Amino acid sequence: MSKDSDKKRGMLLVYTGDGKGKTTAALGLAVRACGRGKRVLMIQFIKSPERTYGEKIIFDRLGIEMVQMGAGFTWTKTPEEHRRALQTAWSFAREKVLGGEYDVVILDELNNALAIDRFPIDDVLPLADVLETVRNRPRHMHLVITGRSAKPEIIEMADLVTEMKPVKHYYDEGIPAVLGVEY
Repeated sequence: MSKDSDKKRGMLLVYTGDGKGKTTAALGLAVRACGRGKRVLMIQFIKSPERTYGEKIIFDRLGIEMVQMGAGFTWTKTPEEHRRALQTAWSFAREKVLGGEYDVVILDELNNALAIDRFPIDDVLPLADVLETVRNRPRHMHLVITGRSAKPEIIEMADLVTEMKPVKHYYDEGIPAVLGVEY
């Protein structure tokens, strides 16, 4: 039996795993929330504004705020470029989450960012700060965190965790990313 106060409590939703669909699930949630009049912000930690993605195009048309703050895949730029991008993205995300202006905030690929081990990131994206920010977000705010390799601490805090599991993918047949499906 749920209490009325629970209906107003924001949820922490985590979409993780090695399968396709984590960002896509978050995009669908954003559209649904927008349809219900909720203020939505999606911050992308890995995707760079230097590339064009279909979700950014449609979100601009729908009036859903999306900010791409990444430097791209970790092998596309220097570690220092990635570290600067992660530091800027986290500072922005923390401010927006704690500011309380939004009903739904999506931290897309934050799990991927926290799992980077090719270069140090804890000083620019400290897990302890992420956990504190999640704990101290406004009570009404739904927070969505996507990406592979979710930290156990984030999974423990979550109200919902969905793990995407790969069963079959055309990448395995040598087919590259498909316009309108992956980007």
